[in-house]
Amino acid sequence: MQRSVGTVAHRLIGEHVLEGRMVPGEEIGLRVDQTLTQDATGTLVMQEVEALGLDRVRTEVSVQYVDHNLLQADERNAEDHAFLRSAVRRFGIWYSKPGNGVSHPTHMQRFGIPGKTLAGSDSHTCAAGSLGMLAIGVGGLEVSLAMAGRPLYLRMPQIWGIRLTGSLPEWVSAKDVILEMLRRHGVKGAVNRILEYHGPGLAGLTAMDRHVIANMGAELGATTTVFPADAAVRDFLRAEGREQDFTEIGAEPDARYDLEEEIDLSTLQPLIAKPSSPGNVVPVREAAGERVDQVVIGSSANPGLRDFAVAAAMVRGRQTAPGVSFDVNPSSREILQDLSRAGAVFDLIAAGARLHQAGCLGCIGMGQAPAAGRNSLRTFPRNFAGRSGTEDDAVWLCSPETAAASALTGVITDPRDWAAREGAQNPAVDIPERATINTAMLEPPLPPHEAAEVELERGPNISTLPDFDPLPDSIEAPVLLKAGDDVSTDEISPAGAKALPFRSNIPKLAEFTLTRIDPEYPHRAAESRDAGGHFIVAGENWGQGSSREHAAITPRYLGLRVVIAKSYARIHWQNLANFGVLALEFDDPADYDRITRGDRLRLDGLHAALAQGTPPTLRVRNTGRGEEYPVHHQLSDRQRTHVLAGGIIPALAHGPAE
Repeated sequence: MQRSVGTVAHRLIGEHVLEGRMVPGEEIGLRVDQTLTQDATGTLVMQEVEALGLDRVRTEVSVQYVDHNLLQADERNAEDHAFLRSAVRRFGIWYSKPGNGVSHPTHMQRFGIPGKTLAGSDSHTCAAGSLGMLAIGVGGLEVSLAMAGRPLYLRMPQIWGIRLTGSLPEWVSAKDVILEMLRRHGVKGAVNRILEYHGPGLAGLTAMDRHVIANMGAELGATTTVFPADAAVRDFLRAEGREQDFTEIGAEPDARYDLEEEIDLSTLQPLIAKPSSPGNVVPVREAAGERVDQVVIGSSANPGLRDFAVAAAMVRGRQTAPGVSFDVNPSSREILQDLSRAGAVFDLIAAGARLHQAGCLGCIGMGQAPAAGRNSLRTFPRNFAGRSGTEDDAVWLCSPETAAASALTGVITDPRDWAAREGAQNPAVDIPERATINTAMLEPPLPPHEAAEVELERGPNISTLPDFDPLPDSIEAPVLLKAGDDVSTDEISPAGAKALPFRSNIPKLAEFTLTRIDPEYPHRAAESRDAGGHFIVAGENWGQGSSREHAAITPRYLGLRVVIAKSYARIHWQNLANFGVLALEFDDPADYDRITRGDRLRLDGLHAALAQGTPPTLRVRNTGRGEEYPVHHQLSDRQRTHVLAGGIIPALAHGPAE
């Protein structure tokens, strides 16, 4: 396989690499220019910043967004927001107030700069790759370390060049491009890869179109997605009053990629992801006629003015079908203002739309939960089972065009077929040359002398970070859970309005851990915690989806010491090491079938086995069956040290500085 050279991704990494070699699979350390946190993950990040003893962030720009936990059914979310505001004032961070906007499009509008690196405690941070940034979603602890000026570590990915040709047909849009990639490759097709889009087809994609595609690269498991910074990016920054931040960034004429693929945009058709996986993609016409009860437009996966304006144009002068709840989540206050000025808000409301505040909301299960078993079409990035807040949900992912056509008909409808019946023309959306700029809800960092006087405001729902003990030399413990393939972090640490308010209360949040797979897991884990902990055995792609480090922390709090899986999703694998959980992989995946829940497993000589420079192979003994299974890890020497210490924070507290 040829080595990647001369690509945009290679250039961005090369300009920021501080440690390691740019060889696929080897660990590298990157300088981080900007960080992004949101309120569902940010409370822990700020506690970690405090635990690191940081006086003020060392990055060029760090921004804390409040866009997830916006429903305030009790005092808990409000307490978190008060804590976050006090923390950003103390540590020198920008603050985006509740209702200002979803972090990813808002960051793109106000702070994104071509050529910069961005680390975010949200898996969809990769959306900023639409501007020619190297934007990577990671766990919160890694973001806090980046804020402290430390490198961001990851395995050097392969660079996967996606050449775009042709132009999109009518009624087909950017969402169908990324759904086509998911149709071809599924939810783990890009693990440990960077997707780099290039080719003549880029000319027809705006920066916000590219945001849609880059955002959902996370659903493919990609480390990130990058686009060149070209005329489309210049136009976007000019419209946002920031043309001075533009720098042209492109691949070299003779650029080579580790892997290559081509998409002829002119051949694409409207696509839809069926419940309950973003990789379960079919043409809309295959699902046509299925009854629809809810349609939701918004989220970071379709956040642009165009996405809302297209839907408004389609429903103008029409009524949504009886029995359909048509929900609209504007992605930022600025976009809502532009929609209002164009008359699109009137068109949406007159057609029956329910207008919600700017934020993630239904995307994270914080409101807009659908009826059980009823189809909900959403322009969102994910449709994992139960993520909507309804256990027995049926969530489909689609473009704004498909969503609007289906809202009008009451059944899943290909927008081309709807247009043919209605005699409707493909909407010609007029995007203003100058976007509305409203920074009233963005609070800048305090000067250092004022920041030093700020006290952190801790409500009773904000717990301290747990203390985790070092890894013992031997572990003998039961398998408390055996899981299948593609288990998401939503299933490990649920989203939704019930669990999310406890994101800063680890003991309480732990009560929700893995209950979507095994309702008794938290109780059984707590019982075995003081008797040596427990193992989890899993299939392929364990921990796909969100970057939430809670999915590593709460099982660890409940006594998880080792996970043995066929394979892991990137971010969760890193989070496990960050909090002292040993992540192992079967040498022979068939051994997965030889283990059942309740088996007792034993590992010996872990300290020697994890010493730097030792082979990554171990043997796990099934004491009840008298069997042994060869396993291995992919930890770097740095990560071995952290796992042995019980996690990064204990390693920093008790060992030499890195």
